[in-house]
Amino acid sequence: MTQSWQLEAEAAVGRGVTARRFRLGNGLGLITAIDRRSPIVALQTWYRVGSRHERLGATGMAHLFEHLMFGQTQSLPPGEFDRLVERTGGESNAATWVDWTYYRLSLPARDLALGVKLEAERMQHLVLEHTPVESERDVVTNERRERVEDDVDGWLDEQLMAQAFTTHPYRWPTIGWMEDIRALSLPDIRAFYRTWYAPNSATIVCCGDFEEAALLDLVALHYGAIEPGVLPSDVGRIVEPEQTRERIVRAPKPIATDRLLVGYKAPGQDEADWAVLEIVATLLAGCPSARLYRRLVIEGEVASSVDAQLTPFRDPSLLRLAVTAARGHGADEILGIIDQELAAMAEKPPQKAEVEKAKALAETDFWTSLVDLDGKAEALGHYETALGDFRKVNTLAERLAAVTVEDVARVVRSYLRAERRTIVIATPEDGDDDEDDDDDEDDDTSGDDAAAAGRGGVA
Repeated sequence: MTQSWQLEAEAAVGRGVTARRFRLGNGLGLITAIDRRSPIVALQTWYRVGSRHERLGATGMAHLFEHLMFGQTQSLPPGEFDRLVERTGGESNAATWVDWTYYRLSLPARDLALGVKLEAERMQHLVLEHTPVESERDVVTNERRERVEDDVDGWLDEQLMAQAFTTHPYRWPTIGWMEDIRALSLPDIRAFYRTWYAPNSATIVCCGDFEEAALLDLVALHYGAIEPGVLPSDVGRIVEPEQTRERIVRAPKPIATDRLLVGYKAPGQDEADWAVLEIVATLLAGCPSARLYRRLVIEGEVASSVDAQLTPFRDPSLLRLAVTAARGHGADEILGIIDQELAAMAEKPPQKAEVEKAKALAETDFWTSLVDLDGKAEALGHYETALGDFRKVNTLAERLAAVTVEDVARVVRSYLRAERRTIVIATPEDGDDDEDDDDDEDDDTSGDDAAAAGRGGVA
């Protein structure tokens, strides 16, 4: 017998679109956002499981499932899921990150019923036998070799998180450690599926041209009889110890010039100062006139690229600076310039016009991400799954707009300090740098990945 829906919340999302959250008695969430500008729908299923929910010795499980979920089910032979979606002219994909895993279908509106049926089928009837599991395990190990072990930027990402975190599960990679991927047992894989791929661990997000009442009936028909899972009770916030010393790792790599990745401890996305640091990241490297870009790339020509990114994680994470040195220049010179610029910003707040420009850029990026249906669904799913309420998506623009010049100087002083940062440097193999110069590390660490490992590419 199917169950009835309860309306829990609603809020405007962008101009002329209202999102509403419903819930079934088995815990399944459904967020609807009707937008009739095009006869298409974005149907996404978000599961509250990512690499942070794994354990040492079994890392990479969440990402492995991102691949397994496109395989055989009790009623669909291998490859049939993708064939059915492609036959409609639609497309499917998925992504895994630290706080969530989600599955994305983009379909003509007329085929929404097929999408719901397919997602319900793989939530409860995935075939997990030796042959399909080993096939996808091989895919994932090859992906790890290509993206991390044979890729300098992937190595930098992995080492940054591994060294920056000593306790929190953000320290291990989303894709998993190679030895763990190879060792994942079939009983453990099946147990993971039974635990996390359950209605009370999931939120369906549907944006586009559809009738809400018909969708509610459709989802209740296919999901209402699925029993809720028994979710672990120990998945609350894990507090990372305060970092009090700078940590540095260096290693030679097959590259032409130094590359460095610097991570400063930053608050979680739901904390007040996260929006301020988003503006700081834009001020540093958000456009050609940004401070670090102008100083390193344009004026000094000591770097060929510079990027700043604030990771949108549930728990405290990092503001990351990625720099590639120009020929004839090195990481230490670049670090000195970074320190100078941060000191100047901390001692003297930027001009109001500079901050207003950064705010305009950040707000434009935010609103642009909500223009298409897939982007809107992804934002709703992320805020609901990682931060607990899709309505928080509306507060980010307000938080960005409220940032002041005094806020900028304050958070630079508070967060962007040398003792709160971790530095990973890759040097040319024929250079003079010593391998694994980690004398400045103050903890033994393991783990990483600040980039989502997506089925069709990094998400």
